[in-house]
Amino acid sequence: MSLKKRIIPCLDIKDGRTVKGINFVGLRDAGDPVELAKQYAQQGADELCFLDITATIEKRDTLVLLVKEIAAVLNIPFTVGGGINDVALAKEIIKAGADKIAINSAAVKRPELISELAAELGSQCVVVAVDTKYSHESGNLADSNDKASDSLPADSRVRENLNKVYVAGGRVETELETISWCQEIERLGAGEILLTSMDHDGTKNGFALELTDIISRKLNIPIIASGGGGTSAHFEELFKDTEASAGLAASIFHFGELPVPELKKQLTAAGVAVRIPANAGI
Repeated sequence: MSLKKRIIPCLDIKDGRTVKGINFVGLRDAGDPVELAKQYAQQGADELCFLDITATIEKRDTLVLLVKEIAAVLNIPFTVGGGINDVALAKEIIKAGADKIAINSAAVKRPELISELAAELGSQCVVVAVDTKYSHESGNLADSNDKASDSLPADSRVRENLNKVYVAGGRVETELETISWCQEIERLGAGEILLTSMDHDGTKNGFALELTDIISRKLNIPIIASGGGGTSAHFEELFKDTEASAGLAASIFHFGELPVPELKKQLTAAGVAVRIPANAGI
């Protein structure tokens, strides 16, 4: 029997508040993170993800005190990311109440950090976030300037290596190709990958199924898909058409468009195995 699929609300934190935008820009306030965390735990979310989205570019540590406040109201696994660039800070975050830490820019800058964290904390505590975007300027096409790639179906774009890894909150494109970087992340000892399609982020038009499918089938570690979840049908497609272990979303949960209990109810009716807590009212 396959493992139950996980539903993970994400708290993107800026200046101590939960925010949400589209394609990583146009941020708007989405509420108090502690209250939202408490609400999601009560609703039956499987895990919670906390990402301090400006910690890297502002060159400061993750908000440890806020981590403690959120952890105090949770009874579900809690992943924290943002500005974590060494083992010492990662251990501080775990001590503050996180179950896992997530790294992104720091892993790209110094990949051996993944192995160091896995050795110190255990692979199960190490999540590497991968922000990816389709790039016109990359790939193996004969002439990238004529934008012939626009006519390619999404799966062809994946095969042509047109998906690049971005860092610094999605602001900086790297030379890393998404699929090969994910394979390297697994080799270095990470326990999980949080894969965010920047092209789909905040659009509520569905997940990046083709890319998620390829990566989730190539790798042996769990893949959390993020970016584009807007309806229960999108999550159903994700879990039926890819090997993703979890679906992560933000605004649909924050603004009450698709409450976690309703999503799980609809997924169950569609034949997707999810965890139904006794107190969730489903």
